[in-house]
Amino acid sequence: MIEQAVRPRWAIGFGVFLGIFGILTIKSGGEVLFIDGVGRKAAGDYVPFVLWFNFLAGFAYLAGAVGLSLWRSWIKPLSITIAGLTILVFIAFGIHILMDGTFEMRTVGAMTLRSLVWISVALSVRRKFP
Repeated sequence: MIEQAVRPRWAIGFGVFLGIFGILTIKSGGEVLFIDGVGRKAAGDYVPFVLWFNFLAGFAYLAGAVGLSLWRSWIKPLSITIAGLTILVFIAFGIHILMDGTFEMRTVGAMTLRSLVWISVALSVRRKFP
């Protein structure tokens, strides 16, 4: 109860954003991974390890949405973990590109957005919880 009493006003709104972001991430990734149709064709030259990471991370985004909205202390290590793993996958993706691997430019934008979102969450909660 004490944690919820000191929840900042922005936490619920950003938590809702993270929940929607997570649902859209799972939906778009799932369409490419599991349905041989329009979604997969539209994905173009996707990079499988990036796609799998983002799909699975979508479930962590949902957990993060709950933790942030309810202002639970476990949002701090979760957000740091998601941010760190996203950055590591982004680096691996960059290496893939440097080794002349095929990719879609929109993946660069998506990974940049994902990194910035989770770095923002991690920085926002880092001082709020011990």
